[in-house]
Amino acid sequence: MTEAIPQLKRSKAAGGWGALRSCGKHLLASGSAIAGAKAMLSANQPDGFDCPGCAWGDPEHGSSFEFCENGVKAVAWEATERRATPGFFATHTVSELRGWTDYALENVGRLTEPMRYDAVTDTYVAVSWERAFAEIGQELRALNSPDEAEFYTSGRASNEAAFLYQLFARAYGTNNFPDCSNMCHEASGVGLIQSIGIGKGTVLLEDFHHADAIFVIGQNPATNHPRMLGDLRKASLRGARVAVLNPVRERGLERFADPQDKIEMLRGSSSPIASHYFQPKLGGDMAAIRGMAKVVFARDAQARAFGEGSILDEDFIAQHTNGLDAWRAEVEATSWAQIEDQSGLDRADIETLAEVYLGAKNVIACWAMGVTQHRHSVATVREISNLLLLRGHIGREGAGLCPVRGHSNVQGDRTVGINENPPAWLLDNLDREFAISSPRKPGHNVLHAIHAMVEGRSKAFIGLGGNFARATPDTEVVTDALRHCRLTVQIATKPNLGHMAVGEVAYLLPCLGRTEIDRNSAGKVQIVTVEDSMSMVHGSGGINKPASKHLKSEVAIIAGMASATVGGHIDWAAMAEDHDVIRDRLSRVIPGFEDFNVRVRKPRGFWLRNAATEREWLTPSKKAEFSAAPLPLEIEHQAARKRKGEFVLQTFRSHDQYNTTIYGLDDRYRGVYGERRVVFMNPQDIAAMGSVPNARIDVIGAHDDGRTRIAEDFRIVAYDIPRGCVAGYYPELNAVVPFSKAGEGSDTPLSKSTLVTFRPRVAA
Repeated sequence: MTEAIPQLKRSKAAGGWGALRSCGKHLLASGSAIAGAKAMLSANQPDGFDCPGCAWGDPEHGSSFEFCENGVKAVAWEATERRATPGFFATHTVSELRGWTDYALENVGRLTEPMRYDAVTDTYVAVSWERAFAEIGQELRALNSPDEAEFYTSGRASNEAAFLYQLFARAYGTNNFPDCSNMCHEASGVGLIQSIGIGKGTVLLEDFHHADAIFVIGQNPATNHPRMLGDLRKASLRGARVAVLNPVRERGLERFADPQDKIEMLRGSSSPIASHYFQPKLGGDMAAIRGMAKVVFARDAQARAFGEGSILDEDFIAQHTNGLDAWRAEVEATSWAQIEDQSGLDRADIETLAEVYLGAKNVIACWAMGVTQHRHSVATVREISNLLLLRGHIGREGAGLCPVRGHSNVQGDRTVGINENPPAWLLDNLDREFAISSPRKPGHNVLHAIHAMVEGRSKAFIGLGGNFARATPDTEVVTDALRHCRLTVQIATKPNLGHMAVGEVAYLLPCLGRTEIDRNSAGKVQIVTVEDSMSMVHGSGGINKPASKHLKSEVAIIAGMASATVGGHIDWAAMAEDHDVIRDRLSRVIPGFEDFNVRVRKPRGFWLRNAATEREWLTPSKKAEFSAAPLPLEIEHQAARKRKGEFVLQTFRSHDQYNTTIYGLDDRYRGVYGERRVVFMNPQDIAAMGSVPNARIDVIGAHDDGRTRIAEDFRIVAYDIPRGCVAGYYPELNAVVPFSKAGEGSDTPLSKSTLVTFRPRVAA
């Protein structure tokens, strides 16, 4: 960048004393500092609970205590002493609560009793569980078709809850499963299935100990997956190269101070993470990877010309892949001018990245939503896969593909059946195990569900966790659609703004948190299971006393609704009473879960076999497939450049945030304190539009689809980000992300490539 970035009060490194101070602050603020600290000692340990802070893999279970700032915040948030009682709701109308901020409403505390919306008083009032289940069942049975109901799943739901949930919906008669994965890693699943035959990553945590080069693409581990930084730090210290492609200069990808390293903490020092850091423009990752491949092919041609043989893994390519020639021709036909313009990187930068790739025996490629929330995300995921296939970096130690998930069980939910377009074998197995007739017609994903509710085709919404109205694009549209539903049911631990979008009949059902003890009627402590980003399945059992005696587990709530809705021959009560029963039945439906109850109680649980890691390709050709997709003719930052005053926006988390859950108002890694309504912008862009840092602006959606989208009153923050690109926090900026635009082949919202303009705020 040619202009200096104003010095903000940013942390010098991720982690360190700043992380410890932040943890202490959040534990104290919860009112349960001692309980929260004790709970952290059981996170990711045998007979403990799985940390809800992210989906990063665990080391050998029980071998060590891993410090994680995200985990501490999540535990403090859940273990708070504050309570959202019926008394609270009696004194605050739903109309009033709609005007609260996300942070203020969730900070009220834990829900304590099942609540029903009363339209006369415009308040939530306490009801019995029996009435809630009976009326929900009555409303669902009264719909003209089961396809008028949407069954949304948050990635925090356990395998047991998710399996029971999909069984409930399919026994009822629909495949409508809008899922949080539709908004994040759907492109990864689609792209990887096409490429290697399975929609999951191919690495284990141990592979990071053997990698020579790790590419971190479109990802900010310090905020989203802090435990990953420990593994990147170890790799860096032993000499591995960590190459970062990220439009925003993120502190946590530069340096990390490990809170568990006594010497580092005493000295106040830190360790470097990235050996190379490049900032492509938003959506430019595919072009950058294409450029790397162009360098590799040129080097290969040169080596052959000099009689040195190919630098590609020819044996692997011949035995295990299809389509190399077509892709190579496409790469060689792509000009450097197109690659540089679309990526936003210079040819020299891309050549440096290619040298990192070529100089490594073992390569891992990691990515997250910076890759998957664009129009061409599926093609980008396939381009990443192409690059690793070239030199056989899939299916061996220290190498592979690693899409890093956010929610702690978003991958597991899909594994156990949360899928709007399920494979035939799953439905066949369900029908055989439970003697039902599963619907065969594909259902709704998130964007399909929004369209159906907006158009009045869907009239009921059930949310298994999460904050649908705030997590989705077009906040006002989705909120209004929910309010026009006949039935809305929200299963949650705390109130949030999405719960204030009430249907004609609306329920707010409180559930146990991940850290809380779940006992059945006989006093037996129940466990649940989750699957992390590395396909490891392990158990989770709470250790804290429930926040209220009226809480039920997610499993019990689902079973209660199912029994009241479909009843029949399925013994829902038996599965709610003993989760071992669910696991036994799941093991007969989902391949890979044989002896589920035995294997999950072993330290670290068990690994779900991934055929691609053994070089078995579950594609139609039985080989890994190269993609010969061309670069897009134009992506959003190129389109915006043609129109004066237009920019491409990415939304992301602050450091005091987990998805739509706001733990606090600070983002110390980016120098933002006590606020969230900010837009990060290149200093030259600020000057070019005649503004100054700290000016107040409104953000206006620039997608031309007939809707007006405005997010009001944001402060401009000068930041190290490419020209033409801007960034800000969701959910506040989801209001300008259109639900009418989506990723090709994935239907993922374009949360990292939204066109916007700005207007100055007029002083009142």
